[in-house]
Amino acid sequence: MHKARSIITWAFVSLCVIVLITLPVNLQTQLIASFVVVAVMAIIKGLKAEGTWRLIALAFGTSIVLRYVYWRTTNTLPPINQPENFIPGLLLYLAEMYSVAMLALSLFIVATPLPPRPSRASKEERFPHVDVFVPSYNEDSHLLANTLAAAKAMDYPAERLHVWLLDDGGTLQKRNSNKLLEAQAAVARHDELKKLCEDLDVRYLTRDRNEHAKAGNLNNGMKQSSGELIAVFDADHAPARDFLLETVGYFDDDPKLFLVQTPHFFINPDPLERNLRTFERMPSENEMFYGIIQRGLDKWNAAFFCGSAAVLSRRALESQGGFSGISITEDCETALALHGSGWNSIYVDKPLIAGLQPATFASFIGQRSRWAQGMMQILRFRFPLLKRGLTLPQRLCYMSSTLFWLFPFPRTIFLFAPLFYLFFDLEIFTASGGEFLAYTLAYMLVNLMMQNYLYGSFRWPWISELYEYVQTVHLLPAVVSVMLNPRKPTFKVTAKDESIAVSRLSEISRPFFVIFAVQLIALAVTIYRIYAEPYKADVTLVVGGWNVINLIMAGCALGVVSERGERAASRRVRVNRRCEFGVGGKWYTASIEDVSVHGARLHVFNKQLDPMVIGTEGEIRFQPHSGASMETLPLIVRNIQPSGEILAVGCQYIPKRALDHRLIADLIFANSDQWTQFQQARRHNPGLIRGTIWFLGLSLYQTSRGLVYLFRSTRSERERPHQVAKAGN
Repeated sequence: MHKARSIITWAFVSLCVIVLITLPVNLQTQLIASFVVVAVMAIIKGLKAEGTWRLIALAFGTSIVLRYVYWRTTNTLPPINQPENFIPGLLLYLAEMYSVAMLALSLFIVATPLPPRPSRASKEERFPHVDVFVPSYNEDSHLLANTLAAAKAMDYPAERLHVWLLDDGGTLQKRNSNKLLEAQAAVARHDELKKLCEDLDVRYLTRDRNEHAKAGNLNNGMKQSSGELIAVFDADHAPARDFLLETVGYFDDDPKLFLVQTPHFFINPDPLERNLRTFERMPSENEMFYGIIQRGLDKWNAAFFCGSAAVLSRRALESQGGFSGISITEDCETALALHGSGWNSIYVDKPLIAGLQPATFASFIGQRSRWAQGMMQILRFRFPLLKRGLTLPQRLCYMSSTLFWLFPFPRTIFLFAPLFYLFFDLEIFTASGGEFLAYTLAYMLVNLMMQNYLYGSFRWPWISELYEYVQTVHLLPAVVSVMLNPRKPTFKVTAKDESIAVSRLSEISRPFFVIFAVQLIALAVTIYRIYAEPYKADVTLVVGGWNVINLIMAGCALGVVSERGERAASRRVRVNRRCEFGVGGKWYTASIEDVSVHGARLHVFNKQLDPMVIGTEGEIRFQPHSGASMETLPLIVRNIQPSGEILAVGCQYIPKRALDHRLIADLIFANSDQWTQFQQARRHNPGLIRGTIWFLGLSLYQTSRGLVYLFRSTRSERERPHQVAKAGN
């Protein structure tokens, strides 16, 4: 009886929705209805109403979106007997329908995400054996030392914690390579890392051949180990002390649990954040995924493995033959296989690792190309919608995660669609200016408001569009290539711990300046056509306005590809920790103000401090987070800045023993609360209006900065031949 009532209710609601979206109304009525819906959504948002009111606002927005889809489908497509208009018009229509479909999937996943789980670090009672895998390929030994030391220092019974360095850069295949330099480098790396692991009391493991990339490396680690659980950390992902205490207990709650995933938190900005200088005040791009989307996926038992910062069940992995390796995104592929076999996953929304992001725009694009190609491989080889064993919500969740990476196609169409009309007078969207206002503008406003409802303080207005635009230019050919040849892509390790010594244009920046120039010309054409063809002014204004939005986005991108030089080799993190500074056999009261993977800045408070010079060797003495007695870390003075009664001393670590690496890791990575505090400080929602005004200002400044970089680059290229000629003379 209850089931029948539910079916009747569902059918009635569906009928009402169909009537609502197909109801024939005049333009004035549609305009008023759109205005009322926008106003209602704004009022609910302004009152900060949550729960049912949030869903009501999203339902109102959905009605406008569906009205737009119906109107767009039945009234705006060019006649099929005009192929020059119909073909680009159909492509634009399909791009818009893709956006609507992705919005629908987003509503399903994150309309009511699960709240963050409470901490369980103090409740742990059973301590299963855990193998910690740190897969490595070409990372620097100092970077690995910090990660391994942090993993070894996790708060967990030492006899049940087994840390492994899985080195794919020192395999027998590489050491016996016919290329002499490559072989010598592999031998040197093998010997250096083996010694490092001995010093840190962790296990070093390599293999004969580099097969199946990261998945093969992890599976080789599984063959040599026996722990009940497996924790995986990328080479640059150092865990906090409480990582295992916050995660392993969930496996006792659910015998069918295969994964506990935690967020990827980064202590350095990505290239967009660094070049736009938004890292300190705006949420990072990945926070939308780890702060909202993963919690939404978790609601449907679809949170997936992200390659690092996770704990997995050995029993679950062995049931599927280990980590999957058909695609180059072995993490999501592995989770898909296990979810399809009836295993469960959990997402813990607390940053428990600190990692490094690519510093250069080229490395950033390389990383995203691998993600996009891997997801396309999963879509092609695994096709989640028809994957056996998945529930319907899981199918939709995985389809959302994979289909997202098709965004370069609609983004490209949205970028060039206005140019079809402005340059070639093609009518690919048959509507008047009034219809654009009543339907399209209302749809765009509601879409922006719904995005703000869904992601709020995790993603500011227009930032998603900027990230997608700057990736589209280079991801489009990468996605096309994997569609044509899905087995072609190979796993490429993302460069880490890079730095940019001098300001410069990115080596892959040229297309952005070309696109900006074309859109600038289109703006001039818009102005000309308004005066030359006043009878088409309404449509020209609408299309020109669309082009202006693209121009603003393209201008901001010029700042993204204008790489700022950095004085510091690595990002500094504020810690404010008491210590003692020792130099020349004397000890002085001090505090550690900030730290990085290479050094620390101290404030020394003793006015009796003897004079020092750059290059003086000293020590700091502090108490580790483990609660052990005071430990001493050697360092060398790199700069001195007097400030009243305080002397600011910049120091570089000079680790001489394994304990020194553990102390460095303790300074930077041990305390997970500092990452949470940093994230919370950036999470505030500027709102749609203020966020749009802020983005306009940002775009204007970054456009000018990008053009200045272009001018400097062009001038230096002109001067280079003269300098070479002078040197020859």
